[in-house]
Amino acid sequence: MRVVIAEDSVLLREGLVRLLADGGVETVAVAGDGPGLVAAVAEHDPDLAVVDVRMPPTHTDEGLRAALEARALRPRLPILVLSQYVEERYATELIGGGAAAVGYLLKERVADVSEFLDAVRRVAAGGTVIDPEVIGQLLSRHRWSDPLASLTAREREVLTLMAEGRSNTAIAARMVVTEGAVEKHISSIFAKLGLDPAPGDHRRVLAVLTYLGR
Repeated sequence: MRVVIAEDSVLLREGLVRLLADGGVETVAVAGDGPGLVAAVAEHDPDLAVVDVRMPPTHTDEGLRAALEARALRPRLPILVLSQYVEERYATELIGGGAAAVGYLLKERVADVSEFLDAVRRVAAGGTVIDPEVIGQLLSRHRWSDPLASLTAREREVLTLMAEGRSNTAIAARMVVTEGAVEKHISSIFAKLGLDPAPGDHRRVLAVLTYLGR
């Protein structure tokens, strides 16, 4: 796997390079700002971009805007965003722009090397990985206009694990139920959210987007 890293902190950037190398992942380029990320993606066509949200010169949303620009150049580019804080608008904008092959992790999660490397591989493979803390805060901020009010507690638990990028097998193991039970919960979730089968639609992704963007 070939990765581009966009992070203005030299210390964290070099730490990420070393962590990825130890996990068998090659870093083909690093960048300290948004334009550097876009140029690196154009030059190297990586398998994944690891991007900090806040980068020079204003340290607001340059990283995210650069990631979206890079994805416009390469629509299927997997992007794993790292942020110091839960940035609701940035999380929903990135995920809403294409839920496949995206991740949003808090930087503290990098301290868990195995979890970070697992997220890198899952996003690069086309999955969606959202930090549980991000999910929790998005849920608490929107509890009063919750379109998921009709879901049972177990269905909400299943949907939360789906939003973390878990497979049915992983969800069943986490909840200590059968995969068949998980499939029934997911079918019920789709029905309650009005997500009928349609050509070209990925109902699992649409359910996660509803959960994160409401």
